[in-house]
Amino acid sequence: MRIPGLIALLLLCATSSTMAIDLASLWDFSKPDISEQRFRQALERATGDDALILQTQISRTYGLRKDFEAARGILRQIESAVAGAGPEARIRYFLELGRSFASATHTPDQMTADERARARQSFEAALNTARAAKMDALAVDSIHMFAFLDTAPADQLRWGLAALEIVQASPQPDAKRWEPSIRNNVGYALHQLGRHEEALTQFQQALVLLERGTNSDAIRIAHWMVAWTLRSLNRVDEAFEIQLRLEKENDAAGKPDPYVFEELETLYRGRGNLARAEHYSKRKLSAGKQ
Repeated sequence: MRIPGLIALLLLCATSSTMAIDLASLWDFSKPDISEQRFRQALERATGDDALILQTQISRTYGLRKDFEAARGILRQIESAVAGAGPEARIRYFLELGRSFASATHTPDQMTADERARARQSFEAALNTARAAKMDALAVDSIHMFAFLDTAPADQLRWGLAALEIVQASPQPDAKRWEPSIRNNVGYALHQLGRHEEALTQFQQALVLLERGTNSDAIRIAHWMVAWTLRSLNRVDEAFEIQLRLEKENDAAGKPDPYVFEELETLYRGRGNLARAEHYSKRKLSAGKQ
């Protein structure tokens, strides 16, 4: 399952900001070290809450590099100042503190019961502060983090629907930008629960929203999610058509995708074409090593 794809879709929307500095323009989630440099450069001329917020993002770059102690060290340095700051600085502080204990970059053995409890407490503080301040995008960001703590599909669906409710009710553009990611997560939870028709609807709606933008990588991942679910529904011809097209598009972009090859291997094995299945097995291994 393409968990990296799910994370990538989340990160598309995880940089909502009401501060004077545009955080999204400074973030490159695939290069947290470069992002840290940008945040530190911006910090040189930032003051007040903006300076605190930038430091929460520097903390996050360490979390993405799995240096969770360094991430928490930065947050400890601003803890007292954050207590008297505005809601956005406090929300982002709690979010990053929680992410230093539980996130997509943690392995299950890195999250002890105590660390999970500390993460939950921090995410709850972030969510409560965001709700009170009517900062919907940050409320959604807080809610989606609970999915890293409550991993059963039914819980994943519950949190996804809670986030989607805020997104749909919000008039705020930053919150609206979360919709494709949240629908993707809802679709994944439904798929895990065996509710494939409902999952397909969510993935298709996410695709429509993403196609209004320009992120071709995210759009291709969204098509993959649709095709993956079509295979689960035994709509094999449609799944084949999408995956073969994705193979061509990814190759043309110089980004061969092992998940596409994995699906094509499965589809060809299902048709008894072992030669083509083996071809894609080899492509999958090759792409995975790049």
